[in-house]
Amino acid sequence: IEYDKKAVTALEVTDDCYVINSFSKYFSMTGWRVGWMVVPENQVRVVERIAQNMFICAPHASQIAALASMDCDDELQANLAVYRRNRDLMIDGLKEAGFIDIAPPDGAFYVYADVSRFTDDSRAFAAEILEKAGVAVTPGLDFDPARGHKTLRFSYARSTADMEEGIARLKAFMAAR
Repeated sequence: IEYDKKAVTALEVTDDCYVINSFSKYFSMTGWRVGWMVVPENQVRVVERIAQNMFICAPHASQIAALASMDCDDELQANLAVYRRNRDLMIDGLKEAGFIDIAPPDGAFYVYADVSRFTDDSRAFAAEILEKAGVAVTPGLDFDPARGHKTLRFSYARSTADMEEGIARLKAFMAAR
């Protein structure tokens, strides 16, 4: 997922790299458990042997669906347009709610916000937001055990109407806090 600028790929930097990814986010296939790897050519057989001892292959239906997803460019671009719109709504809404130190995403569909102005316990803050505003956010501790106590992750991978509702609830919660 790229919004404003083209991402640099690992293979643009070096052929001696390992890239592990999935179809989950960009191809909207979360739960299908289909992934892919790029490995140096001299490591392909080594990785195949490791993979054969961990699993044989993804289910056939998942493989067929993953192949078909690669031919759905119009739908993928439409999803990207929704993500872009939701990202802009989220960034603006978070700022209006008082979250002034945010990391605008170049890809994916998450925004990280520094919440140290409000708390030093992102887990408790996330629970409070869920309880009082009915908005689910993820404590930064789930992603960064060292600094995550002062960050929250906000996802905008829902409908635009859901984003508008969630942002309105979050702004009301923060105004009353």
